[in-house]
Amino acid sequence: QVQLVESGGGLAQPGGSLRLSCAASGFAFSIYAMGWYRQAPGKECELVAAIISAGGITEYPDSVKGRFTISRDNAKRTVYLQMNSLKPEDTSVYYCNYRGLDSVDYWGQGTQVTVSS
Repeated sequence: QVQLVESGGGLAQPGGSLRLSCAASGFAFSIYAMGWYRQAPGKECELVAAIISAGGITEYPDSVKGRFTISRDNAKRTVYLQMNSLKPEDTSVYYCNYRGLDSVDYWGQGTQVTVSS
């Protein structure tokens, strides 16, 4: 059974940092690209970071480029999202994701990130 369990969310001040983690189980983690998405109330779900299976190539939208860093530890079956220079507009629920060979998207339960003074 596929499980993606996010952790590390919380409250941060503008300009602060948070590190999210996503622990994966139930599938061959090391062969899949992984992604972090976010969705705020009333807004569309947005990809904020993606990383290939070997970890050498990453992708970010302009909204987070230079502030967010995705990484992975295949031995620990965990993907991370380091978020620096946080802004109030980064407030959202953050989800871990991968797309299986059957083209089905798998999601974690999400972790709330709130950026506020």
